[in-house]
Order: sequence, then structure tokens, then C-alpha cells
Amino acid sequence: MTPVRRQSTINAPAVCAGIELHGGEHTRIVLKPASVGQGIVFVRSDITDRDNRITVSPQAVTSVKNCTTLANLAGARVSTIEHLMAALASVGIDNLTIDIDGQELPALDGSSEPFLKLIEQVGICKQPAPRRYVQILKTVELELGNSRGLIEPHDNLYLDVTIDFEDQAIGLQRMEIEPDTRSFRDRLASARTFARAHEVAALREAGLSKGGSYDNAVVVDGDKVLNPGGLRFNDEFVRHKALDLMGDLYLAGPILGKVTTIRGGHALNHALMTKLFADAEAWKFVSMPSENTDLDCDSVLA
Repeated sequence: MTPVRRQSTINAPAVCAGIELHGGEHTRIVLKPASVGQGIVFVRSDITDRDNRITVSPQAVTSVKNCTTLANLAGARVSTIEHLMAALASVGIDNLTIDIDGQELPALDGSSEPFLKLIEQVGICKQPAPRRYVQILKTVELELGNSRGLIEPHDNLYLDVTIDFEDQAIGLQRMEIEPDTRSFRDRLASARTFARAHEVAALREAGLSKGGSYDNAVVVDGDKVLNPGGLRFNDEFVRHKALDLMGDLYLAGPILGKVTTIRGGHALNHALMTKLFADAEAWKFVSMPSENTDLDCDSVLA
């Protein structure tokens, strides 16, 4: 896979709505084209009394409990962003404004596929500026409880994800992928988030998973998958963990490196990125030489 050379946004606004996985409220998001260099920014349209813009970055992460949550200095928050972020990573969207009228993104079917289809329906527009990558220069690794993470130099983004659950329906699974748009669409996009039956009651007591259902999550109980339709892949669980990892990594923008996680999740993903950026000798920003072209996206930003 050759790294994309130029920044991109979308051709036109795109809208979707649905129930929040954890909060259980109905939320609506509008994806809007954005100018070169803006980055990805959430705008809480329901907040009018303080700063409602939340710029996506690893430094904006405030919680990694069951999902990834971002916040700005004024306390405006947005959560469960990882599925959308994975879709944006797969198609190389650098600049985007996301209006949202609530605190959490809609779960839709619990995967990235609806977001990917939404983006592809309106189309992607290359912009007249080089794309900036985070190039990994040396190996960074850490352990967090029984989880382990490793990021090391590689020409492209490469994911090596292993999960190990006691539940027989999940068990030990591993996936390796160098994700581009096609491989993401075919192998990761439709993999849904999952939960274990004994955890669901505890999650709801903690104020989470209020909107969870068989329509937006896979639920397992020991050796059984409780969803009437079963699984989309035999290893759907590790595929979704790879999807989550891809979305969490994209908070920093596109990365050139191999990322390995064992028994990981949002907490490990964030801890690994935090340790990486704390070591100035472990990474650097690089840009690919840009193609000569007169095409740009000024018309869609008017």
C-alpha cells in the first residue's frame, strides 16, 4: 500500500442519526467538508453557552472506559468516536467538521460500515496540500495489566491484533492486516462491537449500554452467540478489535508503523500512543511529495 500523498475532505455534507450505544439517546451527526489543515473537529451543536468545538487529538482523550471519549477545556465531550474514526482512516479523510447534537455518536449497527458507506456516497475530494504522517522511528512497548502493546517502524500502517477471552464463543483469535480502503471494507468495516452477557447488567448499572441491543452489538454467553442472525465472520471479535485500534490510532492522524496489541482495548491503545508521543526520538512528522494538479476542493467549501 502506497501512502496517500495529499490531504482530503468530503465532497458534500452527509447526515445520519440513530441511538447511542451507551447513553441510549437519539443523536444526529452531519459530516461537513473542511479546509486544508483544519483536521477533524467535532462541534456540539446542542451546546451554546461555551466552547463547543472539540479538535480530535490524543491529548483530547478524557476517558477510555468501554469507548473513547474526547473533551475540550470547556468540558464539552463527545464519545464512542472510534467506529467513525476508523472509517475516516480507511479512506484518508484529514479535514472534516462533524456537527453532533448530543454527547455520543449513534451506534448504527455497531460497526464502521454505515459510516464508510455514508462517506463513499458523497465522495472524497483531494486537497492541494501534502498529507502529514507520523513516522515511527524506534520501537515503543508497554504492558498494562495483562495487556501488551508494541509499535515499531514500518513503511505503512500494519496491525497485528490478538485477543484471548475465557468465553468459548470468542476464545483466542488473531488478525494481521495492512489496512487500506479495500481491505478495510472487506475485512474490518462490518465487524460489530461485542459484549458478554454477564457484563451487560453491570454496564447498565454503571450507566452504560443503555442503547445496546442485538441490532448494534454481538452478545455472547459462554459458548453461545445470542444474536438471532449469528456472526458476520467466524472471527468477528478480533476484527472489531482491529477496527477499534485503527480508529484510536487515527486520533494522531495517519501513522507509518506496525502496531501489535495482545489482549488490548481502548485503554491500551491510548496508553501506547501517550508513551509514543512522550518520546521525541520515537517518531517524526513526514510528508509525501505531492502530485502536481490543479484540482482542489475550494468549490465544496464555499
